[in-house]
Amino acid sequence: MSVSVTELIVEVEDLKDCDRLRLDLSSDDDASWPRLAAHNPAWWDAIRLGLGHSGYLITDRDGDRIAGMLPLVLVKGPIFGSFLVSLPYINTGGVWASDTDAATRLIDRACQLADDLDVKYLELRHELPVEHPRLNFQRTEKVHMRLPLPATDDLLDKSFKSKLRSQVRKADQSNHRIAWGGRELLDHFYNVFAVNMRDLGTPVFSKGLFAKILDAFAGDAELCVVSGDRQPRAAALLVHADGVTEVPSASCLRSQNHTGANMWMYRHLLRRAIERGSHTFDFGRSSLDSGTHRFKAQWGAVPTPAIWQYYVRNGDVDAMRPNSQANQRRIKIWQKLPVWLTKSIGPSIVRGIP
Repeated sequence: MSVSVTELIVEVEDLKDCDRLRLDLSSDDDASWPRLAAHNPAWWDAIRLGLGHSGYLITDRDGDRIAGMLPLVLVKGPIFGSFLVSLPYINTGGVWASDTDAATRLIDRACQLADDLDVKYLELRHELPVEHPRLNFQRTEKVHMRLPLPATDDLLDKSFKSKLRSQVRKADQSNHRIAWGGRELLDHFYNVFAVNMRDLGTPVFSKGLFAKILDAFAGDAELCVVSGDRQPRAAALLVHADGVTEVPSASCLRSQNHTGANMWMYRHLLRRAIERGSHTFDFGRSSLDSGTHRFKAQWGAVPTPAIWQYYVRNGDVDAMRPNSQANQRRIKIWQKLPVWLTKSIGPSIVRGIP
């Protein structure tokens, strides 16, 4: 059995070959490490093009049989250095493998690639850990918050506690309007997102990343914009794939918190997921007992493990965390910048952050 490394191809026709490999892998029922969002080739295309990075696909083959695969993106920038990540921007990734031997060979080759590229570390965004001697650090303090969806929106509404239903009804009184769409809503979405990222002290992704996601997923990705008083109040990106609706990015203007726009939006996001036939709504990762964790839990979302594993070659993984002392200083500075400036310089910075 051999392990090969293939550079991901940008052309759509060549990505069809990658999709064929995905379908030939062992089924989720048999795989020791099942397929995650990062194993959808649409994400490879969107992230590479949207962030302007190079990418690799490591496959473990036995003749025509694919026993495992591992997509990777080389995150590289002038400020922080370089990293090999599966995958940046989204919360899940790492190996998809039929058995322990295949997973081990994939990580062997990924560590070799990390050495060849001289990155600071390899980051695998697993949900199930892989025992491997070169994975020398892991992070488990965050969890994925996911809600199993019933067949109808009425059943979902009946599952909510009375306090939550009351909050949604109160938000109904603020004259919200909702719009669903694609690129035609991108400016409205991005304006809300950029303001929220500035307020959080985080460099904003480029508008082009979201355009590439909409393109890569075609009708399976869409934008939601909630407006009132002739201005956007909240906005979200939804991706519907493989029976799961996830929200990779969502924001609400702090100035509109009193209107309940965020609460009202998420109620409609959940309804939309059921309309699209999804069986699960993925709220994204949160730290346990944080405000975002409690917000997601009130809808009925339950935690599932997020086990990010690392092959650290040099430096400190914690140096990239927002709560490090150096980054806390950067956050306070960023929060004082005008939004137009963060839109201008933010994308070139954040593309280099794993």
